[in-house]
Amino acid sequence: MTAATPKGERRRHALVAAAAELLAEGGLEAVRHRAVAERAGLPLASTTYYFTSLDDLVAAAVEHEGRAELAAGRARLDGLADELRTTEDVVELVLDLLLGTGARIGGTEPVLLRYERLVGSPRRPYLAPLMRELTGELKDLLGEILARSGRPVDREQLDELIALVDGTVVNALIESDPEPRRAARRTLRRRLG
Repeated sequence: MTAATPKGERRRHALVAAAAELLAEGGLEAVRHRAVAERAGLPLASTTYYFTSLDDLVAAAVEHEGRAELAAGRARLDGLADELRTTEDVVELVLDLLLGTGARIGGTEPVLLRYERLVGSPRRPYLAPLMRELTGELKDLLGEILARSGRPVDREQLDELIALVDGTVVNALIESDPEPRRAARRTLRRRLG
């Protein structure tokens, strides 16, 4: 459902932002009508007025979060000069995009929640087209960052790089490594170094 008035747009946006916060804090299962309405400070009925279903609300939260991450990545790209960067700079940029900036503070929770969203989306078919779109934009952004950093890759090499990071992170999570970003950093540093 769309909000036809400025007040309706503000309310719908407040609900989406609240749902995105819950998503970032607790994963897909945290996005519930009541929790979103409470977080947004709006009546419970507003969630069903502005969204046709919980799936619609979850999709809006995933898109909001994904678009915000892409916008932050684009802003960092816009701030880069076309020059060679150190391997460390490139590694941190790539990890920020793949693992999120919340993973910088350490610990498994921010990384686990991000991977839970990615891995959990196939159980939610309504998210598949959106996740493909966001992933395609992320790959384009990563490719541009690598190219502008003097490390151009083709799409196949980029897919391998992402798979390398994903595999390292999943293994670190399985092994209860308290710093999965550190493990990914070591692997990516060896690959790009």
